[in-house]
Amino acid sequence: MAMKMGVLRTRHLIDVKPIEALREIRLAGGTLTIGAGVTHWVLERDRTVAGAIPAFSEMEHNVANVRVRAAGTLGGNIAFAEPHADPPTLLAALGARVVLEGSSGRRALAVDEFITGMYQTALGSDEVLVAVEIPVPARATRVAYTKFQILERPSVGVAIVASLREGRFADAPTVVVGAADEMPRRADTRDLAGADARAADTAHALGAAAQRAVEPVGDLAGSAEYKRHLVGVFARRTLASLVAQAA
Repeated sequence: MAMKMGVLRTRHLIDVKPIEALREIRLAGGTLTIGAGVTHWVLERDRTVAGAIPAFSEMEHNVANVRVRAAGTLGGNIAFAEPHADPPTLLAALGARVVLEGSSGRRALAVDEFITGMYQTALGSDEVLVAVEIPVPARATRVAYTKFQILERPSVGVAIVASLREGRFADAPTVVVGAADEMPRRADTRDLAGADARAADTAHALGAAAQRAVEPVGDLAGSAEYKRHLVGVFARRTLASLVAQAA
């Protein structure tokens, strides 16, 4: 994509997709590990992924279009750091990490530490993103992701991960907003610990927290103020989806 846009030139290209280790999906020790070369098409159909984190499987089913999902990989999506992308938002909310390998060895970074800006990451010049590690949520934890999309790319995406006890947040819910800003942003929801997730005032407070977390970028999909409004709307919708799961 960057080469097609004329913003990247390189003398050599190496196709890493045939490397078998980069196409593995495995579940062990409470962690779902996905090779960087696994395509979105595979992820949306994989039973291990669907069984471990249904919301992630559902999100993958709605990435772009079938042509993109058939060719595009999870690792490529994250490494490109395109602001209008679905996976980084949900992965950040789930506490996922990317695994990097280079001449100095292997290291892991949280997704929201790896992506540092619009089309910018912490990937070293001699490093390759080889895998994504996702902690599998506890049984009592609910995960939801909703988005507003024009054509193939989301204008706003909101992910919420939270544990509910008798309809209340057991602790502060994790809320991450993507696509509206230059990179996924985490909302400050500390005041919502213990709040009734079904209450209208909780939904309003969560939506407001999500709006405060972002500095929307106006583009052809809408103005900054319009996107800020959408963030609040879709934060509340995502919360409603989360509550419905618990019910």
